Amino acid sequence: MAIFSPTQAHQVFLNYRGEQLRYSFVSHLVDAFERNEISFFVDKYEQRGKDLQNLFLRIQVSRIALAIFSTRYTESSWCLDELVKMKKLSDKRNLQIIPIFYKVKAEEVRNQTGDFGDNFWTLAKVSSGDQIKKWKEALECISDKMGLSLGDQSSEADFVKDVVTAVQSVVAATGLEEEEKHFGKKKRKDCKFELPGFKRSRTK
Repeated sequence: MAIFSPTQAHQVFLNYRGEQLRYSFVSHLVDAFERNEISFFVDKYEQRGKDLQNLFLRIQVSRIALAIFSTRYTESSWCLDELVKMKKLSDKRNLQIIPIFYKVKAEEVRNQTGDFGDNFWTLAKVSSGDQIKKWKEALECISDKMGLSLGDQSSEADFVKDVVTAVQSVVAATGLEEEEKHFGKKKRKDCKFELPGFKRSRTK
């Protein structure tokens, strides 16, 4: 069961393609979060009439967001609109984003290529130029952050453990950051802001 409590300081928002991952990877991740007492919000009814503004509010009260990229992610304007909102909050240092590359390469997300790109450009045909520009900017920015990647031959169980560890590390880092804010250290707006302990998703 998804947990949502706006009073919990480190709410984690999951941004993902429901039709592809809801009953597989995301369900395993949710179980792991519950076992480790990590508070989170997951939209179990994507594209079933919910107001997107309600989800934007969920993102705003979150401290961490997981952008879970998969081959079918870009079939959904809903996922991409959430990603744009996440980027805006991240630029203001109000949200920490961890990109998760689920059986898709970071460069495919960054450059909109492969199956991921094919789905993006199919959606782009029925979208406005302004939407496409914002989506591309968000994909390029967030895929360039340090994140975690699962390959076709990798262990999903081990990967779930890695994601939990990463979230716990960001929770700890976020706590330190809030202490710095309290003592008046300068905030920085930077798309490529990185947290310690992560591997950069970019492949050279």
